[in-house]
Amino acid sequence: MQRLLDKISLVTGGSRGIGEAIVIRLAEEGSDVAINYTSERSAVLAESVKAKVEALGRRALIVRGDVGKKDDVEAMFEQVERELGPVDILVNNAGIAPFEPFMSATEETWDRTIDTNLKSIFLCSQRAARGMIERRRGKIVNVLSTASLVVTSPVIPHYQASKAGAHMLTKGMAIELGRYNVNVNAVGPSTVDTDMCNDFLGTPGMREKEEQANPMKRLGTARQIGDAVVFLASEEAMQINGHLLMVDGGLSVKAAQPEDHMER
Repeated sequence: MQRLLDKISLVTGGSRGIGEAIVIRLAEEGSDVAINYTSERSAVLAESVKAKVEALGRRALIVRGDVGKKDDVEAMFEQVERELGPVDILVNNAGIAPFEPFMSATEETWDRTIDTNLKSIFLCSQRAARGMIERRRGKIVNVLSTASLVVTSPVIPHYQASKAGAHMLTKGMAIELGRYNVNVNAVGPSTVDTDMCNDFLGTPGMREKEEQANPMKRLGTARQIGDAVVFLASEEAMQINGHLLMVDGGLSVKAAQPEDHMER
């Protein structure tokens, strides 16, 4: 069953990792997909994702643009609307997580992180919502993090601030847009084995520590995040609004404690 048949989706940061998995799952469910990317080095990856979507029998469009800049966002939506049609599903996935402790983080790191992880959701959602309100239908899904709820690392305070802000923005948008039959929700991954986490997980012993810290004793996969996005974008989730669906194996509800404490 194709739950999103003939819908038009736009995925920011859709050229790799979680974004790529979301694009593929949307296409598998029958959606045509616009794949946003920003950097020149992502252009080849975006072309590869486009080919995978087309192999599934769906239309695909790659659109370059910095989603933290209003002019780029406007141009991106105009291109998608012109070549694919009005956006039914917006997935705000673009994100970065530069590792810098609070006392050494720079203003540039702060601004770049907030622009990419938070401002982009504001800009893209506001632009998408114009048409959704007019058509009285639409789905917005924001890709957040366990860091939206808890401090996940001492070296990414800017990332945590951006994701916590995005959580509250999700709720605020849900209240305002719900009256127009537009659902706004979010998914919250914990550590997922993608290229964004390569350096982190490549640190000796770090992968094992991440796995052992998770109640499920494993890392999540990008496809699992795509599955959650598809659900929230489908008719099955019509009465879900303003919700953060954690896809983290229970990590965000587990207090730090020695393993032997759990067994006594």
